[in-house]
Amino acid sequence: MNTPFFPSFRCRLAALGRRTVQTLRQATLAQLQQHLADFLPPALLSSTEEGPNSRQRDFPLRLTFECFVWQMLNPQTSCREVVRHVQTLCRFAGRSPVDPSDSAYVQARQRLPSQCMEQALEATAQAAELRVPKPTVLQGRTVKVIDGSTTQLADTPENQKHYPQPKMQKPGCGFPVLKFLAAFSLSSGAILQIVVGNLHAHELRLLRGLWSWLKKGDIALGDRAFGDYTTLATLPRRGIDVVARLHQQRKVDFRKGRRLGARDALFIWTKGCNQSTLLTSKQWRALPKEITMRILRFTAQIRGFRGRRVTLVTTLLDPRLYPAHEIIGLYARRWRLELCLRDLKSTMGMEQLRCKSAAMARKELLAYLIAHNLIRCVMAEAIARYQLDWERVSFKGTLDTLRQYSAALAQARNRKMHRQLWEDLLCNLARDLVPLRPHRLEPRALKRRPKQFPLLNRPRRAFREIPHRNKYWKNNPRDYRRLN
Repeated sequence: MNTPFFPSFRCRLAALGRRTVQTLRQATLAQLQQHLADFLPPALLSSTEEGPNSRQRDFPLRLTFECFVWQMLNPQTSCREVVRHVQTLCRFAGRSPVDPSDSAYVQARQRLPSQCMEQALEATAQAAELRVPKPTVLQGRTVKVIDGSTTQLADTPENQKHYPQPKMQKPGCGFPVLKFLAAFSLSSGAILQIVVGNLHAHELRLLRGLWSWLKKGDIALGDRAFGDYTTLATLPRRGIDVVARLHQQRKVDFRKGRRLGARDALFIWTKGCNQSTLLTSKQWRALPKEITMRILRFTAQIRGFRGRRVTLVTTLLDPRLYPAHEIIGLYARRWRLELCLRDLKSTMGMEQLRCKSAAMARKELLAYLIAHNLIRCVMAEAIARYQLDWERVSFKGTLDTLRQYSAALAQARNRKMHRQLWEDLLCNLARDLVPLRPHRLEPRALKRRPKQFPLLNRPRRAFREIPHRNKYWKNNPRDYRRLN
């Protein structure tokens, strides 16, 4: 009998019979833990002998972690709903129910070590990498896509202190904004590592937090922000090559470079006179005075639209080892990988975090990323099993399939039935592929009109609300705004 959440219940459950155990497994929160546990090291979530997670509590370390990730997989799930599930579990086990308030679970989440969650993020990313085929282009080197994004936090004084809102918004009328820089895997789409900052931190400053994490032999793929002299001169010294889009301020004349092919040439860049604010004087003097860059230009053709010219800069200088068409195809895949951020923010609901402290907001962000990587692990297993195209496996379809199969997997009577259900789950993912629709245009516009409520242009306690506001708002909205 396996009771990973409550080991002390083993002696009680043994006398209750198989029927009660099956019902208890059906009520478990993390109903996929039997298979998803393969994506995490066994000793990662074990209780410590001393410290904050050494006592026997209603919410031990493993249960708290799985509840936290389960909340991210099910959007709009409150802490109270998690506690109700745990109460059901205790009632089936014959134990007095836990406190009906969510205070114990909230405190357990606060005790959850950030280092443990960071290790879980790295472990799930490695598990996804092991399940996808190795790349065959660019000499089989690992490509890591670096991109930044933002998310809103709860409007609390502590969040405002660490992650202030945009300056153009009035106090009390905006939300704190957390900015993070993520490194994705081009092969699996999993998030490998993140660096967190506030809205005013430039992506180049956050990138320095990833320099020590990037490994020798990697290829860093980024947008215009990472095509600067400092990055292109520093990372190759660490054995890391860079492919980025050329900054719009740099002008290129291919007649002045050493020609490698059509719109493909080598150029020599000279270090500027002004020191970079990201480096110290010693680091700035250590940079070489000149570096050799390779610049490529191609035209992205979209049917029905004018061609779009794209210029790339890279430190991959050898045209025989790294042909131009492979580098161009690499950057085209980067556009597709940016949809991973849409999966996080729109599909999983990470557009606005709900925790009220800065430390818990970071943990909530890590929980979202771990849940995202777990979905990518399942997608990678289906891709490896049925030799599928990575871009045609639906992230939303995988998430929905996991939710529906979770109850059946929890009720599986033996390992054979559990394995058959999991194979059926992977088979359904292989059958339900996203249609191949190249160059499809989906404008980011809203069709459904919002409600005619006024905008909150003052703090809520100072906002003046008048009766029959729709009447004033429709006929003369300017006079209505003057009331506040």
